[in-house]
Amino acid sequence: MPAHTEEIIQVGDAKVHTLKGGSGEPLLLLHGAGGNSGWLPYVDALAEHYTVYYPSHPGYGQSNRPEWLESIPDMAAFYTWYLDTLGLHNVRAIGFSMGGWIAAEIVATCSNAIGKLMLVGAAGVKPQQGEIADIFIISPAQVLELQFHDTAQIPDYAALYQRELTPEEQLTADLNREMAVRLTWKPYMHDPRLAGGLLKRVQIPTRLVWGRQDRIVPAECGTIYQQSIPNSDLVIIENCGHSPQIEKPQEFIQTTLDFLP
Repeated sequence: MPAHTEEIIQVGDAKVHTLKGGSGEPLLLLHGAGGNSGWLPYVDALAEHYTVYYPSHPGYGQSNRPEWLESIPDMAAFYTWYLDTLGLHNVRAIGFSMGGWIAAEIVATCSNAIGKLMLVGAAGVKPQQGEIADIFIISPAQVLELQFHDTAQIPDYAALYQRELTPEEQLTADLNREMAVRLTWKPYMHDPRLAGGLLKRVQIPTRLVWGRQDRIVPAECGTIYQQSIPNSDLVIIENCGHSPQIEKPQEFIQTTLDFLP
C-alpha cells in the first residue's frame, strides 16, 4: 500500500490541503461537490502507478477560499495556478462529478495544464431529456441514496457511509455543501458555454466514464460530452451509479489504466 502525506500548498492567498502519495508520473484528482473523500482504496490503487495529487478545493475541508473565487470557471483558473505552483504541466487528470466540470473548464480554456483527461460522471453540461438531480433541495441522506445503484457491491459501505459523523466532520460537511451552492447554483450544475462550443477547443485525449444507472448526472451527459469533445470516447459501466470508483472499483481502475499511461 503506497504511503501518502498531507501537505499545504500555498497558492496566492489560498492554502490548499493536498493528499499526495505514490510514485511515477503525476496524476491530479479533482473531487465532487461533497468534498474530498480521502485516501480510499481506488486512490491507493492509482498511487501504485502514479504520483497522486488529491487536493481539497478552495473552500472545502482544510483549504481556505480566496475572496475572488465564486464560480467553477474561477476554480478552473485557480487550478491552473495550483499546477504552476507545483511546476506541473500537461498532467494526467481525473475529475469526478463537479470536479469533472472543473476539469472540463480547464481544458476548454487552457492548452497546457492537462495533457490527458478522464471525466467521471461529470457535471457541466445540461441533459436534453433528463435532468441533473438537485442535490441542494434534498437531504444529504437522500443524496447518498441517489449516489449508488447497489450498495451491496461496496464492501466497506457501512464503515464509509453509515457511521455517525463527529461534530467536526459534520461542520466540514455543512461548509462543503455551502461552498458547492456558491459555485454551482446559477445556472445549476452546468455552463452553457461548454457544450455550446468551448469544448470543441479540447485537443487532448479524453475518456468519459459513466455508470449506466447514474441518478445524479445522467449518462446522457456523457454522450453530450463525447459529441462535444473531438475524438473523445465514452465508457459505460453497467449496474453502477454515480461513483464507479467506489461502486465498481476494479472496472474503474482497469478502464483508467487502459487509458492514462
